[in-house]
Amino acid sequence: MQYVRTLGLLAILALAPLSAQAERGYPYEGVQVIDCTKTFKALFNDLDAAIRKHRMGIVGRASASMGAARRGIEIPGNAVYGVFRNDFAVRMLRASVPAGVEAPLRIYLTENADGTARITYRRPSAVFKPYGSADLDAMAAELDIIFAKIASDAVAN
Repeated sequence: MQYVRTLGLLAILALAPLSAQAERGYPYEGVQVIDCTKTFKALFNDLDAAIRKHRMGIVGRASASMGAARRGIEIPGNAVYGVFRNDFAVRMLRASVPAGVEAPLRIYLTENADGTARITYRRPSAVFKPYGSADLDAMAAELDIIFAKIASDAVAN
C-alpha cells in the first residue's frame, strides 16, 4: 500500500510543473514569458534587431493582427517569429531527422491590455528533450542561451 501511495505522490509531483504551465495557458514545459514596458511596435522592431545581433535568422514571421488591420479589423498586436540558423539545422538533422519538425523555433510577441508587450518562447532544451539525443541536448543548451539573450535584449529599455 505504501508503494502505491508513493507512486501516487510521485505522479502528482511530476505533473506539478505541467499544471503550473497550464494555469498560464501553456500546456508545455519550458515556456518563458517576459513582460516589458515597451509597446508592441517597439518590441516588434527591437526583437528583429536582437535576433540579428545574436546571429540568428528570421525564417518566417506571421501576424494575425497585421493581417486583420489590412482588413479593417483591430485586435491586440501579435506576431510569431520562426527563428533558426543553418549550422544548427545541420546539427539538428544529423542528430535526429524527426526533430526537424521543431524548426524553426518560435518566439511569440503579444500586446497586453495595458498597451505593453510580452515575449513568449519555449526553451529549446524543452522543445528537443523528447527526442532523447545527447547531441540535440547539447545543441539545445547552446540555443537556450542564445534565445535568453535575444529575449533579454529585445525587452531591455
